[in-house]
Amino acid sequence: MLPPLGMLRAFEAAARLASFSRAADELHVTHAAVSHQIRLLEEWFGRPLFVREKRGVRLLPDAERLADALTSCFARIAAETDMLRASAKASITVACIPSIATRWLIPALNEFLEQHPDIDVKVIYALAEQRLRQTGCDVLITLGADASEGVQNDRLFSRANRPVASPRYIERKGALDTAEAIVTADLLHDETVTRWRDWFVKAGQPTTGPPRGPVFQDFNLLATAVIAGHGVALCPVEVFRREIDGGDLVVLSSVATLEDESYFLITRTTRGKGVAAFSAWFSAVVVRSVARYSNLR
Repeated sequence: MLPPLGMLRAFEAAARLASFSRAADELHVTHAAVSHQIRLLEEWFGRPLFVREKRGVRLLPDAERLADALTSCFARIAAETDMLRASAKASITVACIPSIATRWLIPALNEFLEQHPDIDVKVIYALAEQRLRQTGCDVLITLGADASEGVQNDRLFSRANRPVASPRYIERKGALDTAEAIVTADLLHDETVTRWRDWFVKAGQPTTGPPRGPVFQDFNLLATAVIAGHGVALCPVEVFRREIDGGDLVVLSSVATLEDESYFLITRTTRGKGVAAFSAWFSAVVVRSVARYSNLR
């Protein structure tokens, strides 16, 4: 027959630390509680286990083997417990294109981690043309749906492109509320000048030549330039929702291009616990933000 576990835990801690007080601190109980448990254990064995000294306690020789055995057993139990807890945690990898990662996912991610401490998340960049199976990830957030079999596409928001600029640039340049005014502005381009040319055609302000201005290979470089006040960029307004809400950027026109394209969250049709939780959370983040912006307009 074994003595109660509480007595053994108190005894092992006191023996290892050579102190009832330090054992009490480790076990988050009082000194009196440890002393009481040791006294009960000594009564159970019918013999003393420690020599009480002014500066602590010292194990009697006959009790040393028991202390060593308990320390080894408790260490093994702790290790097995940690392994079991770790195996119960879900782990997901999210591939996300840079524009959505930096402006939507990363700013909000801590909320998900606080709500789901049992789910580990790894975030990597995805290329715009990649599909879910090509990434080898659990979740893909990208432009356009994935037509592959066995995947689920959840639409997040539109890619509709409209002209945006920083308040500082507008103050310096003057009113930019017409296509005629915008065509005279410093235009910033994302990879190609053709998007601005298409926008001017739709706005009824065709240009005689290719629109001027610097071309940025990476969307985040373009975003940095427009927020810094270098000019006017043609950007998906939903991607810049936070900057627009915060007043860092102003939408200059209701005329839009690429309205038939959208961003999607893509997963396998069969979702595990972690993927299902993440997908529901991120979709809710988008819905909340879009609703808040709609109320401000």
